Amino acid sequence: MTFTQWLLFVLCIQCIHFFGTWKLYQRAGFKAWQAAIPIYNALILMKIINRPIWWVVMFFMPIINLIIFPVVWVETARSFGRRSTLDTFLVIFTLGLYLYRLNYADRLAYISDRSLKPKTAFGEWFSSILFAVIIATFVHTYLIQPYIIPTGSLEKTLLTGDFLFVSKYHYGARVPQTAISFPMVHDTIPLARVRSYLKNPQLPYMRLPKLQRIKRNEIVVFSWPADTVRQFFKKEARVDKPIDKKSNYVKRCVAIPGDTLEIIDGIIHINGERTQLPDRAKPLYSYTAYSTRGISSRELIKSGITDLTRRFRIENNFNQQQLNALYENDINVIQQGDNLIAISQAKGIPADLIRRYRLRVKELRETRKTIFLTLDEAEKVKSEISFDSLIRNINKQKTYNTNFFPNDIRYNWNEDNFGPIVIPKEGVTVQLTKNNIGLYRKLIRDYEQKTLSYENSMILIDGEPVNKYTFEQDYYWMMGDNRHRSEDSRFWGFVPADHIVGKPIFIWMSINGINDGLSNWKIRWNRVLTTTNGDGEPVSYRWHFLAAVVAYQIFVRIRKRRKAK
Repeated sequence: MTFTQWLLFVLCIQCIHFFGTWKLYQRAGFKAWQAAIPIYNALILMKIINRPIWWVVMFFMPIINLIIFPVVWVETARSFGRRSTLDTFLVIFTLGLYLYRLNYADRLAYISDRSLKPKTAFGEWFSSILFAVIIATFVHTYLIQPYIIPTGSLEKTLLTGDFLFVSKYHYGARVPQTAISFPMVHDTIPLARVRSYLKNPQLPYMRLPKLQRIKRNEIVVFSWPADTVRQFFKKEARVDKPIDKKSNYVKRCVAIPGDTLEIIDGIIHINGERTQLPDRAKPLYSYTAYSTRGISSRELIKSGITDLTRRFRIENNFNQQQLNALYENDINVIQQGDNLIAISQAKGIPADLIRRYRLRVKELRETRKTIFLTLDEAEKVKSEISFDSLIRNINKQKTYNTNFFPNDIRYNWNEDNFGPIVIPKEGVTVQLTKNNIGLYRKLIRDYEQKTLSYENSMILIDGEPVNKYTFEQDYYWMMGDNRHRSEDSRFWGFVPADHIVGKPIFIWMSINGINDGLSNWKIRWNRVLTTTNGDGEPVSYRWHFLAAVVAYQIFVRIRKRRKAK
Protein backbone atom coordinates (compact mmCIF):
# COMPACT_ATOMS: atom_id res chain seq x y z
CA MET A 1 0.00 0.00 0.00
CA THR A 2 1.19 3.53 -0.81
CA PHE A 3 1.21 6.44 1.65
CA THR A 4 -1.96 7.79 0.00
CA GLN A 5 -3.73 4.45 0.40
CA TRP A 6 -2.68 4.27 4.05
CA LEU A 7 -3.90 7.83 4.63
CA LEU A 8 -7.32 6.90 3.26
CA PHE A 9 -7.30 3.74 5.38
CA VAL A 10 -6.52 5.75 8.54
CA LEU A 11 -9.29 8.25 7.75
CA CYS A 12 -11.70 5.35 7.31
CA ILE A 13 -10.68 3.95 10.71
CA GLN A 14 -11.21 7.39 12.26
CA CYS A 15 -14.76 7.49 10.87
CA ILE A 16 -15.48 4.04 12.25
CA HIS A 17 -14.11 5.14 15.64
CA PHE A 18 -16.17 8.34 15.68
CA PHE A 19 -19.51 6.74 14.83
CA GLY A 20 -18.89 3.96 17.35
CA THR A 21 -17.81 6.06 20.33
CA TRP A 22 -19.04 9.67 20.15
CA LYS A 23 -21.87 9.09 22.65
CA LEU A 24 -19.46 7.30 24.99
CA TYR A 25 -17.27 10.43 24.93
CA GLN A 26 -20.34 12.51 25.87
CA ARG A 27 -21.31 10.20 28.74
CA ALA A 28 -17.76 10.50 30.08
CA GLY A 29 -18.13 14.32 30.19
CA PHE A 30 -16.40 15.21 26.92
CA LYS A 31 -17.66 16.65 23.62
CA ALA A 32 -18.77 14.50 20.68
CA TRP A 33 -16.41 16.33 18.29
CA GLN A 34 -13.44 15.25 20.44
CA ALA A 35 -14.01 11.70 19.17
CA ALA A 36 -13.44 12.83 15.59
CA ILE A 37 -9.99 14.43 15.68
CA PRO A 38 -7.15 11.96 14.97
CA ILE A 39 -4.60 11.47 17.77
CA TYR A 40 -6.44 13.98 19.99
CA ASN A 41 -9.33 11.51 20.25
CA ALA A 42 -6.87 8.84 21.42
CA LEU A 43 -5.52 11.16 24.12
CA ILE A 44 -9.06 11.82 25.36
CA LEU A 45 -9.85 8.09 25.25
CA MET A 46 -6.89 7.41 27.57
CA LYS A 47 -8.46 9.83 30.07
CA ILE A 48 -11.79 8.04 29.74
CA ILE A 49 -10.32 4.61 30.49
CA ASN A 50 -7.88 6.01 33.10
CA ARG A 51 -4.79 4.80 31.31
CA PRO A 52 -1.50 6.71 30.80
CA ILE A 53 -1.14 9.05 27.83
CA TRP A 54 1.99 7.23 26.55
CA TRP A 55 -0.23 4.29 25.54
CA VAL A 56 -1.12 6.36 22.49
CA VAL A 57 2.42 5.91 21.17
CA MET A 58 1.82 2.16 20.95
CA PHE A 59 -1.10 2.75 18.56
CA PHE A 60 1.41 3.75 15.89
CA MET A 61 3.87 0.89 16.39
CA PRO A 62 3.25 -1.94 13.91
CA ILE A 63 2.80 -5.37 15.55
CA ILE A 64 2.55 -3.78 19.02
CA ASN A 65 -0.64 -1.99 17.99
CA LEU A 66 -2.21 -5.36 17.19
CA ILE A 67 -1.81 -6.22 20.88
CA ILE A 68 -2.77 -2.86 22.41
CA PHE A 69 -5.95 -2.24 20.35
CA PRO A 70 -7.89 -5.19 21.84
CA VAL A 71 -6.75 -4.10 25.32
CA VAL A 72 -8.16 -0.57 24.75
CA TRP A 73 -11.45 -1.97 23.37
CA VAL A 74 -11.89 -4.11 26.48
CA GLU A 75 -10.91 -1.23 28.79
CA THR A 76 -13.46 1.04 27.08
CA ALA A 77 -16.25 -1.49 27.58
CA ARG A 78 -15.31 -1.94 31.24
CA SER A 79 -15.33 1.83 31.77
CA PHE A 80 -19.04 1.66 31.01
CA GLY A 81 -19.81 -1.31 33.27
CA ARG A 82 -19.38 -4.17 30.79
CA ARG A 83 -16.97 -6.42 32.70
CA SER A 84 -18.36 -9.92 32.08
CA THR A 85 -16.40 -12.62 30.27
CA LEU A 86 -19.06 -12.57 27.53
CA ASP A 87 -18.59 -8.82 27.02
CA THR A 88 -14.84 -9.23 26.79
CA PHE A 89 -15.22 -12.05 24.26
CA LEU A 90 -17.67 -10.07 22.11
CA VAL A 91 -15.46 -6.97 22.08
CA ILE A 92 -12.45 -8.94 20.87
CA PHE A 93 -14.36 -11.27 18.50
CA THR A 94 -16.03 -8.32 16.73
CA LEU A 95 -12.72 -6.41 16.48
CA GLY A 96 -14.12 -3.63 18.66
CA LEU A 97 -17.39 -3.21 16.78
CA TYR A 98 -19.26 -4.36 19.91
CA LEU A 99 -18.67 -0.80 21.15
CA TYR A 100 -21.31 0.35 18.62
CA ARG A 101 -23.93 -1.51 20.67
CA LEU A 102 -22.72 0.22 23.82
CA ASN A 103 -22.52 3.61 22.12
CA TYR A 104 -26.18 3.58 21.11
CA ALA A 105 -27.49 1.74 24.19
CA ASP A 106 -29.77 3.55 26.66
CA ARG A 107 -29.02 3.90 30.36
CA LEU A 108 -25.33 3.14 30.03
CA ALA A 109 -23.44 4.97 32.78
CA TYR A 110 -19.78 5.94 32.80
CA ILE A 111 -17.76 4.64 35.77
CA SER A 112 -15.16 7.33 36.41
CA ASP A 113 -13.54 5.77 39.50
CA ARG A 114 -13.47 2.12 38.47
CA SER A 115 -10.71 -0.05 39.90
CA LEU A 116 -7.97 -0.91 37.42
CA LYS A 117 -6.80 -3.87 39.46
CA PRO A 118 -7.87 -7.29 38.09
CA LYS A 119 -10.50 -8.97 40.27
CA THR A 120 -9.06 -12.49 39.97
CA ALA A 121 -5.59 -14.04 40.23
CA PHE A 122 -5.96 -15.24 36.65
CA GLY A 123 -6.78 -11.71 35.49
CA GLU A 124 -3.73 -10.32 37.24
CA TRP A 125 -1.52 -13.06 35.78
CA PHE A 126 -2.89 -12.51 32.28
CA SER A 127 -2.40 -8.74 32.54
CA SER A 128 1.23 -9.20 33.60
CA ILE A 129 1.91 -11.65 30.78
CA LEU A 130 0.26 -9.37 28.22
CA PHE A 131 2.40 -6.36 29.06
CA ALA A 132 5.52 -8.52 29.27
CA VAL A 133 4.76 -9.59 25.70
CA ILE A 134 4.31 -5.93 24.65
CA ILE A 135 7.65 -4.92 26.18
CA ALA A 136 9.44 -7.95 24.71
CA THR A 137 7.91 -7.26 21.28
CA PHE A 138 9.05 -3.64 21.44
CA VAL A 139 12.63 -4.64 22.35
CA HIS A 140 12.64 -7.46 19.77
CA THR A 141 11.30 -5.25 16.97
CA TYR A 142 13.00 -1.90 17.55
CA LEU A 143 16.04 -2.38 19.81
CA ILE A 144 17.79 -5.74 20.15
CA GLN A 145 16.95 -9.18 18.76
CA PRO A 146 18.64 -12.52 19.53
CA TYR A 147 19.96 -14.70 16.70
CA ILE A 148 21.85 -17.96 16.44
CA ILE A 149 24.62 -18.77 13.92
CA PRO A 150 23.53 -22.05 12.24
CA THR A 151 26.36 -22.43 9.68
CA GLY A 152 30.08 -21.79 9.37
CA SER A 153 30.09 -19.14 6.63
CA LEU A 154 31.83 -16.64 8.99
CA GLU A 155 34.15 -19.18 10.58
CA LYS A 156 36.48 -18.35 12.41
CA THR A 157 35.06 -14.95 13.32
CA LEU A 158 31.59 -16.19 14.26
CA LEU A 159 31.25 -19.88 15.00
CA THR A 160 28.38 -22.27 14.48
CA GLY A 161 26.46 -22.22 17.76
CA ASP A 162 27.17 -18.58 18.64
CA PHE A 163 24.11 -16.82 20.08
CA LEU A 164 24.10 -13.13 19.11
CA PHE A 165 22.46 -9.98 20.34
CA VAL A 166 21.83 -7.87 17.23
CA SER A 167 21.32 -4.13 17.61
CA LYS A 168 18.63 -2.68 15.37
CA TYR A 169 19.12 0.91 16.51
CA HIS A 170 22.73 1.31 15.27
CA TYR A 171 21.67 1.40 11.61
CA GLY A 172 18.15 2.65 12.39
CA ALA A 173 15.46 0.13 13.25
CA ARG A 174 13.42 -0.93 10.23
CA VAL A 175 9.72 -0.39 10.93
CA PRO A 176 7.86 -3.65 10.19
CA GLN A 177 6.31 -3.53 6.74
CA THR A 178 4.06 -6.51 7.38
CA ALA A 179 1.19 -4.92 9.28
CA ILE A 180 -0.39 -8.12 10.60
CA SER A 181 1.98 -10.63 12.12
CA PHE A 182 2.31 -12.91 15.14
CA PRO A 183 4.51 -11.13 17.72
CA MET A 184 8.13 -12.20 18.38
CA VAL A 185 8.31 -14.85 15.65
CA HIS A 186 9.75 -14.46 12.18
CA ASP A 187 8.08 -16.14 9.21
CA THR A 188 6.75 -19.36 10.80
CA ILE A 189 4.86 -20.07 14.03
CA PRO A 190 6.86 -22.69 15.97
CA LEU A 191 5.31 -26.17 16.36
CA ALA A 192 2.30 -25.21 14.24
CA ARG A 193 4.68 -24.68 11.26
CA VAL A 194 2.30 -22.27 9.56
CA ARG A 195 2.96 -18.81 8.17
CA SER A 196 3.08 -16.24 10.97
CA TYR A 197 1.86 -13.25 8.95
CA LEU A 198 -0.57 -11.96 6.35
CA LYS A 199 1.05 -10.72 3.13
CA ASN A 200 -1.35 -7.79 2.98
CA PRO A 201 -1.62 -5.01 3.94
CA GLN A 202 2.00 -3.85 3.64
CA LEU A 203 3.28 -0.61 5.19
CA PRO A 204 5.61 1.64 3.15
CA TYR A 205 9.32 1.19 3.92
CA MET A 206 10.44 3.36 6.86
CA ARG A 207 13.44 3.41 9.21
CA LEU A 208 14.01 5.13 12.53
CA PRO A 209 16.99 7.55 12.73
CA LYS A 210 20.34 5.72 12.73
CA LEU A 211 23.34 6.16 15.03
CA GLN A 212 25.89 5.25 12.36
CA ARG A 213 26.37 4.17 8.77
CA ILE A 214 27.50 0.68 7.85
CA LYS A 215 31.29 0.64 7.78
CA ARG A 216 33.35 -1.39 5.35
CA ASN A 217 34.18 -4.86 6.75
CA GLU A 218 31.61 -4.72 9.57
CA ILE A 219 29.54 -7.81 10.26
CA VAL A 220 25.90 -7.14 9.35
CA VAL A 221 22.59 -8.99 9.68
CA PHE A 222 20.26 -8.56 6.70
CA SER A 223 17.23 -10.07 5.00
CA TRP A 224 18.44 -12.49 2.35
CA PRO A 225 17.46 -10.83 -0.98
CA ALA A 226 17.21 -14.14 -2.84
CA ASP A 227 14.97 -15.80 -0.24
CA THR A 228 12.09 -17.71 -1.81
CA VAL A 229 11.95 -20.68 0.58
CA ARG A 230 9.63 -21.43 3.47
CA GLN A 231 12.08 -23.76 5.13
CA PHE A 232 15.83 -24.20 4.61
CA PHE A 233 17.19 -27.47 3.17
CA LYS A 234 13.77 -28.53 1.90
CA LYS A 235 12.80 -28.52 -1.77
CA GLU A 236 9.39 -27.02 -2.44
CA ALA A 237 7.59 -24.53 -4.64
CA ARG A 238 8.77 -20.90 -4.62
CA VAL A 239 7.51 -18.78 -1.72
CA ASP A 240 7.45 -15.01 -2.21
CA LYS A 241 7.90 -13.18 1.10
CA PRO A 242 7.66 -9.56 2.21
CA ILE A 243 11.08 -7.99 2.83
CA ASP A 244 10.84 -8.08 6.62
CA LYS A 245 9.85 -11.77 6.57
CA LYS A 246 12.71 -12.99 4.41
CA SER A 247 15.27 -15.26 6.06
CA ASN A 248 17.98 -13.45 7.99
CA TYR A 249 21.63 -13.84 6.98
CA VAL A 250 24.80 -12.63 8.70
CA LYS A 251 27.86 -11.78 6.58
CA ARG A 252 30.69 -9.29 6.42
CA CYS A 253 30.00 -6.11 4.44
CA VAL A 254 33.17 -6.06 2.31
CA ALA A 255 32.08 -3.18 0.06
CA ILE A 256 29.87 -0.15 0.71
CA PRO A 257 27.98 2.11 -1.73
CA GLY A 258 30.29 3.70 -4.31
CA ASP A 259 33.10 1.15 -3.88
CA THR A 260 34.61 -0.71 -6.82
CA LEU A 261 35.08 -4.35 -5.82
CA GLU A 262 37.29 -6.92 -7.49
CA ILE A 263 38.31 -10.38 -6.29
CA ILE A 264 41.72 -11.45 -7.60
CA ASP A 265 42.79 -15.04 -6.84
CA GLY A 266 40.44 -15.10 -3.85
CA ILE A 267 41.74 -11.82 -2.34
CA ILE A 268 39.31 -8.89 -2.14
CA HIS A 269 40.41 -5.57 -3.63
CA ILE A 270 38.48 -2.34 -3.01
CA ASN A 271 39.03 0.69 -5.24
CA GLY A 272 42.13 -0.92 -6.71
CA GLU A 273 43.82 -1.80 -3.41
CA ARG A 274 43.89 -4.98 -1.34
CA THR A 275 41.28 -4.60 1.39
CA GLN A 276 42.45 -4.15 4.97
CA LEU A 277 40.45 -6.51 7.19
CA PRO A 278 40.10 -5.96 10.96
CA ASP A 279 42.19 -8.12 13.30
CA ARG A 280 39.27 -10.37 14.17
CA ALA A 281 38.52 -11.23 10.54
CA LYS A 282 40.16 -14.54 9.70
CA PRO A 283 39.11 -15.49 6.16
CA LEU A 284 39.42 -19.19 5.38
CA TYR A 285 40.60 -20.51 2.02
CA SER A 286 40.54 -23.97 0.51
CA TYR A 287 43.89 -25.78 0.37
CA THR A 288 44.89 -29.19 -0.94
CA ALA A 289 47.62 -31.04 0.96
CA TYR A 290 49.62 -33.74 -0.82
CA SER A 291 51.76 -36.44 0.81
CA THR A 292 52.84 -39.79 -0.61
CA ARG A 293 53.25 -41.06 2.98
CA GLY A 294 49.63 -40.29 3.70
CA ILE A 295 48.23 -37.36 5.69
CA SER A 296 47.66 -37.90 9.40
CA SER A 297 44.42 -36.40 10.73
CA ARG A 298 45.89 -36.52 14.24
CA GLU A 299 48.78 -34.28 13.18
CA LEU A 300 46.36 -31.80 11.63
CA ILE A 301 44.22 -31.74 14.78
CA LYS A 302 47.34 -31.29 16.91
CA SER A 303 48.17 -28.23 14.79
CA GLY A 304 44.74 -26.78 15.57
CA ILE A 305 42.98 -27.77 12.34
CA THR A 306 39.62 -29.25 13.30
CA ASP A 307 37.60 -28.42 10.21
CA LEU A 308 38.21 -31.67 8.35
CA THR A 309 36.77 -35.11 7.64
CA ARG A 310 38.28 -38.46 8.60
CA ARG A 311 37.87 -41.83 6.87
CA PHE A 312 37.93 -45.22 8.60
CA ARG A 313 37.86 -48.70 7.06
CA ILE A 314 35.54 -51.10 8.91
CA GLU A 315 37.36 -54.41 9.13
CA ASN A 316 34.77 -56.70 10.73
CA ASN A 317 31.31 -57.95 9.75
CA PHE A 318 28.74 -55.20 9.98
CA ASN A 319 25.05 -55.30 10.96
CA GLN A 320 22.14 -52.88 10.90
CA GLN A 321 22.38 -52.10 14.63
CA GLN A 322 25.98 -50.95 14.23
CA LEU A 323 25.05 -48.92 11.14
CA ASN A 324 22.24 -47.16 13.03
CA ALA A 325 24.61 -46.36 15.90
CA LEU A 326 27.06 -44.69 13.53
CA TYR A 327 24.31 -42.69 11.81
CA GLU A 328 23.05 -41.47 15.20
CA ASN A 329 26.55 -40.07 15.83
CA ASP A 330 26.61 -38.24 12.47
CA ILE A 331 28.99 -40.77 10.94
CA ASN A 332 28.23 -41.74 7.36
CA VAL A 333 29.01 -45.18 5.89
CA ILE A 334 29.69 -45.81 2.20
CA GLN A 335 30.64 -48.84 0.10
CA GLN A 336 34.01 -48.46 -1.60
CA GLY A 337 34.84 -51.57 -3.63
CA ASP A 338 34.76 -54.47 -1.17
CA ASN A 339 35.26 -52.18 1.83
CA LEU A 340 32.91 -50.26 4.08
CA ILE A 341 34.20 -46.75 4.81
CA ALA A 342 33.01 -44.68 7.77
CA ILE A 343 33.31 -40.91 7.28
CA SER A 344 33.32 -38.67 10.36
CA GLN A 345 34.16 -35.13 11.36
CA ALA A 346 37.38 -34.28 13.20
CA LYS A 347 36.27 -35.96 16.43
CA GLY A 348 36.38 -39.36 14.71
CA ILE A 349 34.47 -42.42 15.95
CA PRO A 350 33.95 -42.25 19.74
CA ALA A 351 35.94 -44.89 21.65
CA ASP A 352 32.93 -45.97 23.72
CA LEU A 353 30.97 -46.54 20.47
CA ILE A 354 33.78 -48.77 19.16
CA ARG A 355 33.81 -50.80 22.40
CA ARG A 356 30.04 -51.08 22.76
CA TYR A 357 29.46 -52.36 19.24
CA ARG A 358 32.78 -54.21 18.93
CA LEU A 359 33.88 -52.36 15.85
CA ARG A 360 37.26 -52.95 14.30
CA VAL A 361 38.23 -49.82 12.41
CA LYS A 362 41.43 -48.46 10.91
CA GLU A 363 41.89 -44.83 9.97
CA LEU A 364 42.94 -44.31 6.37
CA ARG A 365 45.78 -41.89 5.58
CA GLU A 366 44.84 -40.07 2.42
CA THR A 367 47.56 -38.94 0.03
CA ARG A 368 45.49 -35.92 -0.92
CA LYS A 369 43.27 -33.96 1.46
CA THR A 370 41.29 -30.72 1.25
CA ILE A 371 41.57 -28.51 4.33
CA PHE A 372 40.42 -24.98 5.10
CA LEU A 373 42.97 -22.55 6.51
CA THR A 374 43.65 -18.88 6.97
CA LEU A 375 46.74 -17.53 5.18
CA ASP A 376 48.62 -17.44 8.50
CA GLU A 377 47.54 -20.96 9.43
CA ALA A 378 48.81 -22.24 6.09
CA GLU A 379 52.30 -20.90 6.84
CA LYS A 380 52.19 -22.38 10.35
CA VAL A 381 51.07 -25.82 9.11
CA LYS A 382 53.84 -25.89 6.49
CA SER A 383 56.41 -25.50 9.27
CA GLU A 384 54.84 -28.12 11.56
CA ILE A 385 53.81 -30.88 9.15
CA SER A 386 55.96 -32.23 6.35
CA PHE A 387 53.61 -32.31 3.37
CA ASP A 388 54.96 -32.92 -0.11
CA SER A 389 53.08 -29.71 -0.96
CA LEU A 390 50.28 -27.48 0.32
CA ILE A 391 48.55 -25.55 -2.44
CA ARG A 392 45.81 -22.94 -2.12
CA ASN A 393 42.93 -23.83 -4.43
CA ILE A 394 42.24 -20.93 -6.78
CA ASN A 395 39.66 -21.18 -9.52
CA LYS A 396 41.44 -19.59 -12.47
CA GLN A 397 39.16 -21.11 -15.09
CA LYS A 398 37.01 -18.23 -16.24
CA THR A 399 34.14 -19.62 -18.29
CA TYR A 400 30.89 -17.93 -19.17
CA ASN A 401 28.26 -19.29 -16.75
CA THR A 402 25.12 -18.42 -14.84
CA ASN A 403 26.18 -19.78 -11.44
CA PHE A 404 27.57 -16.46 -10.23
CA PHE A 405 26.11 -12.96 -10.17
CA PRO A 406 24.84 -11.43 -12.39
CA ASN A 407 23.78 -14.93 -13.54
CA ASP A 408 24.26 -13.83 -17.12
CA ILE A 409 26.06 -15.84 -19.81
CA ARG A 410 27.97 -12.68 -20.84
CA TYR A 411 29.98 -12.71 -17.60
CA ASN A 412 32.76 -15.23 -16.86
CA TRP A 413 33.25 -14.54 -13.14
CA ASN A 414 33.79 -17.20 -10.47
CA GLU A 415 34.24 -17.39 -6.69
CA ASP A 416 37.98 -16.52 -6.79
CA ASN A 417 38.14 -14.10 -9.71
CA PHE A 418 35.21 -11.71 -9.79
CA GLY A 419 34.54 -8.23 -11.10
CA PRO A 420 35.44 -5.42 -11.16
CA ILE A 421 31.97 -4.25 -10.15
CA VAL A 422 30.79 -0.87 -8.82
CA ILE A 423 28.47 -1.00 -5.79
CA PRO A 424 25.40 1.20 -6.52
CA LYS A 425 24.92 4.32 -4.41
CA GLU A 426 21.75 6.37 -3.85
CA GLY A 427 21.56 9.34 -6.20
CA VAL A 428 24.37 8.13 -8.48
CA THR A 429 23.55 7.79 -12.20
CA VAL A 430 24.99 5.07 -14.44
CA GLN A 431 24.86 4.62 -18.19
CA LEU A 432 22.79 1.60 -19.27
CA THR A 433 23.83 -0.55 -22.22
CA LYS A 434 22.94 -4.01 -23.45
CA ASN A 435 26.31 -5.17 -22.07
CA ASN A 436 25.85 -3.98 -18.46
CA ILE A 437 22.07 -4.15 -18.01
CA GLY A 438 22.49 -7.63 -16.53
CA LEU A 439 24.19 -6.09 -13.50
CA TYR A 440 21.23 -3.87 -12.71
CA ARG A 441 18.23 -5.84 -14.04
CA LYS A 442 17.22 -7.39 -10.69
CA LEU A 443 18.01 -4.16 -8.84
CA ILE A 444 15.69 -2.09 -11.03
CA ARG A 445 12.87 -4.63 -11.21
CA ASP A 446 12.79 -6.19 -7.75
CA TYR A 447 14.37 -3.68 -5.38
CA GLU A 448 13.30 -0.37 -6.93
CA GLN A 449 9.98 -1.67 -8.27
CA LYS A 450 10.31 -0.46 -11.87
CA THR A 451 9.11 -2.19 -15.01
CA LEU A 452 12.02 -3.09 -17.25
CA SER A 453 11.59 -4.23 -20.83
CA TYR A 454 13.31 -4.19 -24.23
CA GLU A 455 11.97 -2.98 -27.55
CA ASN A 456 13.88 -2.61 -30.84
CA SER A 457 17.24 -2.90 -29.01
CA MET A 458 16.16 -0.12 -26.63
CA ILE A 459 15.91 -0.35 -22.82
CA LEU A 460 12.56 0.79 -21.43
CA ILE A 461 11.99 1.64 -17.76
CA ASP A 462 8.35 2.22 -16.83
CA GLY A 463 7.64 2.28 -20.56
CA GLU A 464 10.09 5.12 -21.32
CA PRO A 465 13.25 4.59 -23.43
CA VAL A 466 16.37 5.32 -21.33
CA ASN A 467 20.14 5.10 -21.60
CA LYS A 468 20.89 5.84 -17.93
CA TYR A 469 19.47 5.18 -14.49
CA THR A 470 19.71 6.92 -11.07
CA PHE A 471 19.69 4.62 -8.04
CA GLU A 472 17.03 5.29 -5.41
CA GLN A 473 18.77 3.60 -2.47
CA ASP A 474 22.18 2.37 -1.33
CA TYR A 475 23.46 -1.16 -1.92
CA TYR A 476 26.06 -3.33 -0.18
CA TRP A 477 28.24 -6.34 -0.99
CA MET A 478 28.17 -9.12 1.64
CA MET A 479 30.56 -12.05 1.85
CA GLY A 480 31.37 -14.82 4.31
CA ASP A 481 34.87 -15.20 5.76
CA ASN A 482 34.77 -18.90 4.87
CA ARG A 483 35.45 -18.00 1.26
CA HIS A 484 34.81 -21.36 -0.42
CA ARG A 485 31.83 -22.39 1.70
CA SER A 486 29.67 -19.32 1.82
CA GLU A 487 26.63 -18.48 -0.26
CA ASP A 488 26.91 -14.74 -0.52
CA SER A 489 26.80 -11.75 -2.89
CA ARG A 490 29.02 -13.56 -5.38
CA PHE A 491 25.97 -15.76 -6.07
CA TRP A 492 22.96 -13.45 -5.63
CA GLY A 493 24.37 -9.94 -5.88
CA PHE A 494 23.69 -6.66 -4.11
CA VAL A 495 21.97 -6.24 -0.74
CA PRO A 496 19.62 -3.20 -0.81
CA ALA A 497 19.56 -0.75 2.12
CA ASP A 498 15.94 -1.67 2.88
CA HIS A 499 17.06 -5.27 3.54
CA ILE A 500 19.47 -4.27 6.35
CA VAL A 501 18.36 -5.60 9.77
CA GLY A 502 21.06 -4.69 12.27
CA LYS A 503 24.54 -4.94 13.74
CA PRO A 504 25.71 -7.86 15.91
CA ILE A 505 27.09 -6.40 19.15
CA PHE A 506 27.46 -9.32 21.56
CA ILE A 507 27.86 -13.07 21.68
CA TRP A 508 25.83 -13.84 24.80
CA MET A 509 26.25 -17.62 24.59
CA SER A 510 28.30 -20.03 22.46
CA ILE A 511 27.74 -23.79 22.24
CA ASN A 512 30.09 -26.16 20.48
CA GLY A 513 28.27 -29.05 18.78
CA ILE A 514 24.95 -27.18 18.60
CA ASN A 515 23.84 -29.39 15.69
CA ASP A 516 25.06 -32.67 17.25
CA GLY A 517 22.35 -33.21 19.86
CA LEU A 518 21.97 -31.97 23.43
CA SER A 519 24.32 -34.60 24.89
CA ASN A 520 27.19 -33.26 22.75
CA TRP A 521 26.76 -29.59 23.68
CA LYS A 522 29.76 -27.85 25.23
CA ILE A 523 29.75 -24.21 26.25
CA ARG A 524 32.63 -22.15 24.85
CA TRP A 525 33.15 -20.07 28.00
CA ASN A 526 35.83 -17.91 26.39
CA ARG A 527 33.23 -16.59 23.90
CA VAL A 528 30.38 -15.93 26.36
CA LEU A 529 29.52 -12.19 26.51
CA THR A 530 32.18 -11.11 24.00
CA THR A 531 31.87 -8.36 21.40
CA THR A 532 31.66 -9.24 17.71
CA ASN A 533 33.12 -6.23 15.88
CA GLY A 534 36.29 -4.27 16.52
CA ASP A 535 40.03 -4.92 16.53
CA GLY A 536 42.16 -7.15 18.71
CA GLU A 537 41.28 -10.47 20.27
CA PRO A 538 37.69 -10.81 21.55
CA VAL A 539 37.40 -9.98 25.27
CA SER A 540 34.84 -11.75 27.42
CA TYR A 541 32.82 -9.62 29.85
CA ARG A 542 31.17 -12.56 31.61
CA TRP A 543 32.86 -11.83 34.95
CA HIS A 544 31.90 -8.17 34.72
CA PHE A 545 28.31 -9.23 34.05
CA LEU A 546 28.28 -11.69 36.97
CA ALA A 547 29.77 -9.03 39.27
CA ALA A 548 27.02 -6.60 38.22
CA VAL A 549 24.32 -9.22 38.91
CA VAL A 550 25.77 -9.99 42.37
CA ALA A 551 26.06 -6.26 43.19
CA TYR A 552 22.45 -5.71 42.14
CA GLN A 553 21.22 -8.61 44.30
CA ILE A 554 23.11 -7.22 47.31
CA PHE A 555 21.61 -3.77 46.68
CA VAL A 556 18.06 -5.23 46.51
CA ARG A 557 18.53 -7.17 49.78
CA ILE A 558 19.90 -4.12 51.60
CA ARG A 559 17.02 -1.96 50.37
CA LYS A 560 14.45 -4.56 51.52
CA ARG A 561 16.00 -4.71 54.99
CA ARG A 562 15.95 -0.94 55.31
CA LYS A 563 12.30 -0.81 54.27
CA ALA A 564 11.47 -3.55 56.76
CA LYS A 565 13.09 -1.55 59.57
